[in-house]
Amino acid sequence: MTIKLSGIDTDAPNDLNKKKIESKTIDMVVKIGELQHKLYAEGKQSLLVVLQGMDASGKDGTIKTVFADCNPSGIDAYAFKKPTEEEFAHDFLWRIHQKAPRKGNIMIFNRSHYEDILIQRVHKWITDDRAEKRMEAINAFEKTLEFDNNTKVLKFYMHISSERQQEKLQERIDDVQKNWKHKAADWEENDMWDEYMKCYEYAINKSTIPWIIAPSNRRWYRNYFIAKEVLKALEAMDPKLPVLDNTDV
Repeated sequence: MTIKLSGIDTDAPNDLNKKKIESKTIDMVVKIGELQHKLYAEGKQSLLVVLQGMDASGKDGTIKTVFADCNPSGIDAYAFKKPTEEEFAHDFLWRIHQKAPRKGNIMIFNRSHYEDILIQRVHKWITDDRAEKRMEAINAFEKTLEFDNNTKVLKFYMHISSERQQEKLQERIDDVQKNWKHKAADWEENDMWDEYMKCYEYAINKSTIPWIIAPSNRRWYRNYFIAKEVLKALEAMDPKLPVLDNTDV
């Protein structure tokens, strides 16, 4: 089935109670922390969480909330920005592979390898043919992580509306505490919204490992939605604390 983002709601369901959902989120965050501890101690499998979305869709806030109870020793987050000269001198996945999680760890990508078929395609820095070849390489890369390193790949598209994004970008101007986040270029990117949506839909529909579309207009529901999916993935991984046998005593 082809995914059309315009047909998926960006908001929270109307029948939900915000306070109850926030309480459930807190409970899930604690359970995520407990399972992350077991994952780290076990050291046999890992989790890669990809957070991809337009500016102001809530990637930083999601990381801060959903993984608040995790042990820093076994979790990392990395924000991919414009490649350095060294990174440009290598293939586009070179810098990504270096940040892939080791066994026992959770790695969170704040933006990711998909930037190389999103912003570069929107701005016509690469051709459609090259984007297709990169998509093939991305699928192969993710499959390698899953099958060669026992890494669960969990990909979220942070689904925010253009109108809500504009509100949040304006907050960065109006709220002194958020001024540091303001970038004039973010407004220019919003002007290319339709082109971005086309490129996102291409990446989502051509991915071998499915994406999870996370409604992100409301912070409280976004955090709940993503925490629920992360918890479900960790429960399915079922990490176990190592137990001493008689030969170890």
